[in-house]
Amino acid sequence: MAVSERTTGTPQPIGFSRSAWGRVGMVLRWIALFIAVVLFLLPFYLILRNALSTEADITAPTWTLFPTHLQWSNIKELFDDTQVPMARALYNSAVVGILGTAGQLLLASMAGYGLARIPYRHADKIFYAIVATLMIPGAVTFIPSFIVVSSLGWVSSLRGLIIPTLFSGFAAFLFRQYFLGFPRELEEAARVDGAGYFGVFWRIVVPNSLPFFAALAAITFIGNWNSFLWPLVIGQDSSSWTIQVAMSTFITAQTINIHELFMAVAVSILPLVLIFAFLQRYLIQGVTQSGIKD
Repeated sequence: MAVSERTTGTPQPIGFSRSAWGRVGMVLRWIALFIAVVLFLLPFYLILRNALSTEADITAPTWTLFPTHLQWSNIKELFDDTQVPMARALYNSAVVGILGTAGQLLLASMAGYGLARIPYRHADKIFYAIVATLMIPGAVTFIPSFIVVSSLGWVSSLRGLIIPTLFSGFAAFLFRQYFLGFPRELEEAARVDGAGYFGVFWRIVVPNSLPFFAALAAITFIGNWNSFLWPLVIGQDSSSWTIQVAMSTFITAQTINIHELFMAVAVSILPLVLIFAFLQRYLIQGVTQSGIKD
């Protein structure tokens, strides 16, 4: 009798059901996502907050979420500073970034395609030599590169900033690995129509590889834009300063111009944020397409 009463009664749930655990997991994922977003946006908030503040607000002993008065005049003060040619520095960085990226992609893509497709008995040896250059620290080649640039008279010129950065063994390696996985059927169809290696490369391979080109272009441009040591050594005249070198002048042994420094940082990261916003899907796609293949 007692057994039948227990079996016919309504069973009580023990612990959480699957749906309850699913809701808990979703809440935890949203909390983790919120924390990650806050940590990611925190540096940008600090930059904008201090860029639109006065020196007193930045160095005040008590912290406020927003400055007492938004100093939009800091933008005009930044570009009116006669000691730091900010507009010229932005122009130089844009020229170095665009031309350096375009030249590096052109040379590296042609080298990578040649190593991947053109039959040559020493192709593997050349490829291994290129890979070996990736193991050489940049400090080893820095002084010889400066001596060459100086002997050519390219110090304090855009040529000295751009041309030495056009040759990248890492980019050639990535292009070679990518072209190894490119469909040969498309190339063979173009060769049937009478196209050579150069024609196949420009008419077939490049148009069908634009996502990979865009991903590598974004990475290369960001690297050229953020470069500091080489432009610092080559840009000995203020007319050849890049944005990174110009920002470093706000911190000297005598003074630290904090609000102009933060405003310069805000201006300098704006192009990078726009590039990342528009090309982020290409960055992810390019990483997945650049896997090493035999």
